[in-house]
Amino acid sequence: MAWHLRRLRVERGLSQESLGVDAGVDRGYVSGIERQTFNPTIEIIDRLANALGVDVSAFFDLPNSEDAEPQPLKSGRKPR
Repeated sequence: MAWHLRRLRVERGLSQESLGVDAGVDRGYVSGIERQTFNPTIEIIDRLANALGVDVSAFFDLPNSEDAEPQPLKSGRKPR
């Protein structure tokens, strides 16, 4: 779950804060899920999936061996 959440978030260019706002979840909680320190409820998983525009099942697919670890987004604010 954590690996897919981070991959989907980074692919969409979303920060943890942006995803948290879109899903109605605290940024720290999104971080905790990605670091595997928090176990989200089904409700939270559903809200994250909706915010990312994916089906809940996208979090539970097995990663391919070719899939690279998602790279973090560049820090700092985007220029306006």
